[in-house]
Amino acid sequence: MALSLAATAALSATALSGSLLVAPAASAATTTTTTTSTASTASTAAGKAAAAQLAAAARVAAVRTKVLTQAAALKGRPYRYGAMGPRAFDCSGYIKYVFAKAGISLPRTAQQQMRHSHRISKAAIKPGDLVFFTSGGYAYHVAVYAGNGMVWHSPHSGKTVTKVKLWTSHWVAGRVI
Repeated sequence: MALSLAATAALSATALSGSLLVAPAASAATTTTTTTSTASTASTAAGKAAAAQLAAAARVAAVRTKVLTQAAALKGRPYRYGAMGPRAFDCSGYIKYVFAKAGISLPRTAQQQMRHSHRISKAAIKPGDLVFFTSGGYAYHVAVYAGNGMVWHSPHSGKTVTKVKLWTSHWVAGRVI
């Protein structure tokens, strides 16, 4: 029978003190059971945490999909200053409407939406994140990132909701999902 280091030390200490050798074996078994029970509890907790993280990631992915599906469904709707849909939109009204359909409430203007979002690096942007076009730190336009350098937006008077390639480097990324 192989003994753990703790059990061997317990046997040696007991032999030196002249006690019966039965007690250390019971002690070693208790130590092993306690260690196994603690490891099992930690393993179960880690499993639950991993399952919770997967569930959260799935919920985020579902919201991102809803945002992009809704953004695309509004293609061709006309721009109108101050409009919040569903027949026409300005840029921030479009974003507010799209995100509301996905269950996320946003403020009204591009600047307010930028302040409400969590700033992320351009390298970290994912489809469904917000793109704020800025000048002097002020957001004058907002779009939703569609992936591959493309955005959905409601551009300006005379144009309609469309998906286009990012046309400038003067933008910052924000995340609300």
